[in-house]
Amino acid sequence: MNETIPAAGAVPDWADAPEGEGWNWLAQDADGRWFWYRTEPRLNWPGGVWRSNSRNQQFAGAGAPDAHWDASVRLRPGCVPPGPVPG
Repeated sequence: MNETIPAAGAVPDWADAPEGEGWNWLAQDADGRWFWYRTEPRLNWPGGVWRSNSRNQQFAGAGAPDAHWDASVRLRPGCVPPGPVPG
């Protein structure tokens, strides 16, 4: 994994995501910090953060705060999100 920090306003590169299976989400908190997620993060609007179990998130870099942080969640290109289990 490359430990580079993205430039202000830049989105971290998927090539820098943690090694291992499942790190398929990326999102930015209100303060500008980006995090990788192994499970789909949940929006915590009052806290200004995306939430997931701490074992399932990893710091990705510091960016500039963005008023539209709540729309920043991204799914890894080519990844099919998990869907409902067929019954």
